[in-house]
Amino acid sequence: MDDAKIVQLYWDRNEQAIPATADKYGRYCTSIANNILGNNEDAEECVNDTYLNAWNSMPPHRPSILSTFLGKIVRNLSFNRYKHNTADKRGGGELPVVLEELSDLVSGKDDVGQAFDQKELTKAIDTFLDSL
Repeated sequence: MDDAKIVQLYWDRNEQAIPATADKYGRYCTSIANNILGNNEDAEECVNDTYLNAWNSMPPHRPSILSTFLGKIVRNLSFNRYKHNTADKRGGGELPVVLEELSDLVSGKDDVGQAFDQKELTKAIDTFLDSL
């Protein structure tokens, strides 16, 4: 289906506009969202929100290039989601780094050097906790 017909479906408030948009531009929108977010679940949610925003904004707006219109919506939604996910209140994106560092300590691959480091770390943590 060409873009003019899809836009007309939105203007007619025909529910077939969303499946038609998903068929033609679903992979395009998903790739934009996935490249920004790197998370399939968040990308899928942003794409679904794109269809909703397109549904809500089409009657007053008639885009001449539907792919650009949808791309702009999904890009803005994805950036907003990225900002939300990496906000300072949520660790600023540092949680995976912290978990990676902890995985080295509890991986079960201890050698003599790691055992010594672990013992020293335990002693330092105990000293710190005692000072509290």
